[in-house]
Amino acid sequence: MNAEQKRTQSMGMQGRRGPGGPGGPGFGMPVQKAKNFKGTLKRLVGYLKPHRINLLVVLIFAILSTIFTVYSPQVTREAMNKLTDGYRARIASEQLTELQKKVTDQIKEQIQKSAQAQQNAPAQQPAQAQMDPEKMKAIQEFMKLPMLDTVEDYNQKADISKQIIDLSSKLMPAGQQGDGQNPSQNVKMTQEQIENAIKAIRETGGKIDYTAIGQLALVLIGIYIASSLFSLIMGLVMSGVAQKTVYDMRSEVDNKLSRLPLKYFDGRTHGEILSRVTNDIDTISTTLQQSLTQLITSIVSILGYVIMMLTISPLLTLIVLLTLPLYIFATAFIAKKSQKHFAAQQKELGELSGHVEEMYTGHKIVKAFGREKDSMKKFAEINDNLYEAGWKAQFISGIMFPMMNFISNLGYVVICIVGGLWMTKNRLNLGDITAFIQYSRSFTMPIVQTANIANIIQSTVACAERVFEVLDEEEEIPDSADAKVLQYPKGQVSFKNVDFRYTEEVPLIQNMNLDVKPGDTIAIVGPTGAGKTTLVNLLMRFYEINNGSITIDGVDIRDIKRGNLRNMFGMVLQDTWLFNGTIKDNIAYGREGATMDEIVRAAKAAHADHFIRTLPEGYNTVLNEEATNISQGQKQLLTIARAILADPAILILDEATSSVDTRTEVLIQKAMSNLMKGRTSFVIAHRLSTIRDAEQILVMNHGSIIEMGNHKELLEQGGFYADLYNSQFTGANLEPEAV
Repeated sequence: MNAEQKRTQSMGMQGRRGPGGPGGPGFGMPVQKAKNFKGTLKRLVGYLKPHRINLLVVLIFAILSTIFTVYSPQVTREAMNKLTDGYRARIASEQLTELQKKVTDQIKEQIQKSAQAQQNAPAQQPAQAQMDPEKMKAIQEFMKLPMLDTVEDYNQKADISKQIIDLSSKLMPAGQQGDGQNPSQNVKMTQEQIENAIKAIRETGGKIDYTAIGQLALVLIGIYIASSLFSLIMGLVMSGVAQKTVYDMRSEVDNKLSRLPLKYFDGRTHGEILSRVTNDIDTISTTLQQSLTQLITSIVSILGYVIMMLTISPLLTLIVLLTLPLYIFATAFIAKKSQKHFAAQQKELGELSGHVEEMYTGHKIVKAFGREKDSMKKFAEINDNLYEAGWKAQFISGIMFPMMNFISNLGYVVICIVGGLWMTKNRLNLGDITAFIQYSRSFTMPIVQTANIANIIQSTVACAERVFEVLDEEEEIPDSADAKVLQYPKGQVSFKNVDFRYTEEVPLIQNMNLDVKPGDTIAIVGPTGAGKTTLVNLLMRFYEINNGSITIDGVDIRDIKRGNLRNMFGMVLQDTWLFNGTIKDNIAYGREGATMDEIVRAAKAAHADHFIRTLPEGYNTVLNEEATNISQGQKQLLTIARAILADPAILILDEATSSVDTRTEVLIQKAMSNLMKGRTSFVIAHRLSTIRDAEQILVMNHGSIIEMGNHKELLEQGGFYADLYNSQFTGANLEPEAV
């Protein structure tokens, strides 16, 4: 497994494992960084511009949902304050009612005693005459007050309560009573509490307003429902935006891949290209769908929580904000410590994935050579390294949330102490403290999310940059405006002074000249790396020549529409390619609209009909993704049948019979001979016995044609071809000519 494939697998694992959520790393995990962050981010945002209206809807609903969520503790606060005030007012009302009755009884008792004293001593001055005029006035005012428990109006009840307290303090001065019931003493000791109680009576009438509390509960439920509804709409719209965006990106990448030259695919592994088309785009999709809305809601939540806390207590808010540096320090410290261990974990994970894949795909070879112990030893070594790096990375990063909870609890303790003291002094109510604690506990979560999303966005932009690199690749030279279409190609091919090199420094084909008549079979032989397959790639314009020209029927292939040019060719390669589908569909891939009779005739010509009919479902047998439910030779027969069905003007056979047995090869050669009649054919072969009947054999070495002629002529020359041919039969019982 190559490094890119390992990296791809590691990325996939990482995206699922990170505490930051799907598709993105959590705290302490390695973050991919883009080379050009601003430029790539701007380009990525460009894909969202067509969805501006939808994004505006997402923004509005995200803000509304967050505002409702942030405001909900305020409703709880109000309900609890109403409950507290109602309870306080009820207690105060009961005590004042009792006080009013007691003072009234005492006044009546004094009046009665005064009347008796006047009867017993008529000569004396009346008691009322000796009474202080202010006290007499206070008695008269007090006795005129209606009984507190009979008053229904809240304001009147509060006014009467205030009068009861004020008049009682005048009627019963401190030190007069010895039973501890002197209202004057109570007023002086709890003046602030009494004022709050009067206020509570004015608001609640001295009873708990369960109706108002119930209404607040309904409002709270409505807020939660509205917030959930807004979140649902936001998620629904954002899902559509995200999927439409990545849909457009995938379409662009797919269209781009179809326009890229073959050299792009030759220069990169399948894993690298697959990673960009799948993993990287999926990361972008996840970020757009989840992290973008999280970022909006987190920012709004932070601002909302701060504002709400300030409305309750600026000093307590300052205490909460003072814990932020501790969060930042803890996050940075732990992330720095865990980074190297996460990097090592991903590296070892890639090594382990690569080793398992290699051992799985080559398990027969491992068993054949008895290297199971070596394989297990290497696996154990990598596994130990992965364990060592993994537990350190997970343990250190796992400290993050306990540490943040610890810091949060420190702030919580301070808030509780200060809030409790202020409650005793009636500077804050119980509902205020409860709401503030709820805000302070919720305040840290959006901060954590924002920091995590910043990492995710970094990785997402890096993934987008990799996708844009594909989109920015140099494409195949487009067809010229006056490109031609050959309706009935004859198959005359000509190479004139053709030069080609894969890299500027290393020439491969130099000054090649070749004329092929229609219907000729041209065999191309030579050692590995001689340029045989390159010749075919140039013919089909998979690569562009550096100098010279290649013509078909006298027309330069650069002046022919590329699609029309490639439709002239039928190819059977050594590496078979069959897709997941029925055998019938795989053969029919050679020509659109082929009938079943034509498919069967092609299969018979390729000697594949017999083995196909022995399968359980015959032509409807479904091949799996790797086509492992048929043999390699049978795969080759199906590709040959596909080429026969295509009925091309020019055939290209690249070791087409290398995977079949000798007897089948003889039959296929006969079928091929019939197929190649009247068609120009290029046959690349290593087994020279298969190309003895070719009209012309090209012997290539180091990109040049060093010998040319038919089989007999080349043997008589006694050159490179003769040596190559004879070497294949060294030690055999048969003479070369008899083969």
